[in-house]
Amino acid sequence: MGNSVFIISLLLTLIFIVWGVFFTDNLAKVTNTIYNGSIDYLGWVYLGVTLFFVIFSIYLLFSKYGDIRLGRKTDKPDFNTASWLAMLFGAGMGIGIVYWSVAEPVTHYTTPPYGEPFTVEAANTAMKYTFFHWGLDPWAIYTVIGLALAFFQYNKRLPAAISSAFYPILGDRIYGPIGKTIDVLSIFATVFGIATSLGLGAMQVTAGMHEIFGIPNVLFVQLIVIAVATVLFIISINTGLEKGIQYLSNAAMILSFAIMLMILIVGPTLTIIKVLFNTTGLYISDFIHMSLRLTPFGKGEWIASWTLFYWAWWIAWAPFVGMFIARVSRGRTVKEFVIGVLIVPTLGTCLWMSIFGGSALEIVQNTGSRDLAMYITKNVSLSIFTFFDYLPLSSLLSILGFAVVTIYYITVADTATFVLGMLSEGGTLNPSNKIKMTWGIIQSALAAVLLLAGGLNVLQTASIAAALPFAIIMIVMSFSLLKGLKSEVEVHRSNKRNMHHSKS
Repeated sequence: MGNSVFIISLLLTLIFIVWGVFFTDNLAKVTNTIYNGSIDYLGWVYLGVTLFFVIFSIYLLFSKYGDIRLGRKTDKPDFNTASWLAMLFGAGMGIGIVYWSVAEPVTHYTTPPYGEPFTVEAANTAMKYTFFHWGLDPWAIYTVIGLALAFFQYNKRLPAAISSAFYPILGDRIYGPIGKTIDVLSIFATVFGIATSLGLGAMQVTAGMHEIFGIPNVLFVQLIVIAVATVLFIISINTGLEKGIQYLSNAAMILSFAIMLMILIVGPTLTIIKVLFNTTGLYISDFIHMSLRLTPFGKGEWIASWTLFYWAWWIAWAPFVGMFIARVSRGRTVKEFVIGVLIVPTLGTCLWMSIFGGSALEIVQNTGSRDLAMYITKNVSLSIFTFFDYLPLSSLLSILGFAVVTIYYITVADTATFVLGMLSEGGTLNPSNKIKMTWGIIQSALAAVLLLAGGLNVLQTASIAAALPFAIIMIVMSFSLLKGLKSEVEVHRSNKRNMHHSKS
């Protein structure tokens, strides 16, 4: 049964690769048309759906379902809390947060959503929107899908497949064509989302090598980076989840903390603390306004290219991240799960963005030259290394930064192949190395092919065009999860009543 899902997904991916290599312009045109159409006409759907996920996740945190354990009553968590948080953070954000933490605030400072650029107001708005794009919303999307998958996997004993989350609505039809279509769609979205990240990651790793070791920053080197990374994560794949991914995630987390502490000490410490407090206030007070902001009477390019792009991007990533978070969360209660997947990562992300973004804006304002700001916005993959150049201990920071990027890069590839293995082997919790290696090689090949064809943007657009149907699928999934949780509470109640009767 799992086999047909694997073969169909594989064929679809190969068709896309051929299309991307030989008919790059045509693929670009088609995907752009679909993407632009969905953003222009259905942008409000993305905003509404994403806000709904935030409200729904917070509701679950305080609801009567908070004490339900994912799994049997006696199940203990498979991983300690620190490792669990490190793994879900690495899968959910990892490389993206390193890639954008300097570039995004600076870009909003030079072209803000409203108001004058290069002003104090623009700096505040830039930080507020950076928090918004990386804060509660993406994590709420992951919370909803991760919780639904974990619940149906561990409490209802269904296969680890996206379609299992629809059991209360579809019943046994999840094993038929409808279920398989959902699974193929989710594999497809995953493969493309990951390949884009591997491409972007390769560009950032190469930029780092150029900055630190003077290795030329050219396409050929980027392809070598992808090849070496493939070998490394294939080695890591074969060590399994308990060793490979856990050790890598922990290492990335420890290094990230080290960098954050160093910048906090050698950077503009006071500014960073003020930015954290000030932006948190702006973020909380303007949250609803930002969540629903469209420009009905003006041009909406900024919102389309940032907020709507991100919401679609997180939704395209959701099947992969949700699947992985579910896989490592057995034994947690619903309340623990929501705190661990929604609240803690949001706080961590806001701290990280304050340290990197706040310091970068301070440096840009202090140098007083607009050239630095424009340079950062034009060279995003170099931005974090450019930023380190302006700090004390810049060489050490660059080397640590390079290590974090590299580890996150391998972790994401590693996690993704694990999840693709699960999805294409009919929902097994420990997929075979053969399937994982097949997907690993396909992903890398796809990233390489797209770099060659100049088609990374095309790919990004393609994965996001696939997000719209998935957004609708996730809304249905939320109602399905509620039905499942309700029935779980009822089962507990009737068990209690029966015990009570048998005692009396």
